[in-house]
Amino acid sequence: MCDNDVHLDPDADPTLRRRLRTAVLVVALLNLAYFFVEIGVAVGIGSVSLFADSVDFLEDTAVNLLIFVALGFTLRWRSVMGKVMAVIICVPAVAAAVSLILKAGNPEPPDPLSLTVTAGGAVLVNLACALILARFREHGGSMTTAAFLAARNDVLVNVAIIVMGLITAATLSGWPDIVLGAIIIVLNVSAAKEVWEAAENENLAAQAMAGDLDDD
Repeated sequence: MCDNDVHLDPDADPTLRRRLRTAVLVVALLNLAYFFVEIGVAVGIGSVSLFADSVDFLEDTAVNLLIFVALGFTLRWRSVMGKVMAVIICVPAVAAAVSLILKAGNPEPPDPLSLTVTAGGAVLVNLACALILARFREHGGSMTTAAFLAARNDVLVNVAIIVMGLITAATLSGWPDIVLGAIIIVLNVSAAKEVWEAAENENLAAQAMAGDLDDD
């Protein structure tokens, strides 16, 4: 069972590495598929938060494909890939910030029903991804930490979008959508920080193994 694999190293266990690669590939394909669904709806109804979340699906696709390729790399290269992923996680934050600034001048409310239904579908996709990745969270260092944190944040954001859709229906205001866009920025920056720190720890471990650290 996977619960007993928590402390195993995928580099030392080919079976575990194969299972992890399969998991992240499935997650990448799920994210890519729903990206097209969500961005189509976001553009159609003019939602800042939904647009930012759709970009986040594309980011998650990239992160998981990077993990698929990088598994089996040395600790030093895994650290580099982890830092690359930390930067990738910031992409949705930038997209949300741009959309937020553009919409702040004309805060028209998005269609609440389309917003809520699309976010509900996103919850199901991201919850499935988070459950798949949670089984392997401790296996791949910063790489799997990046993927798990992204999926976890997406579930939280999607629930918030559903709540925001209900608020929008009640108030007919575009400001809840703008406020949620700001929250998405904070979540992604926080996740990027955690992944960067995990990558730094891997870099230190790689240096220690290579005997590059000072004795003190």
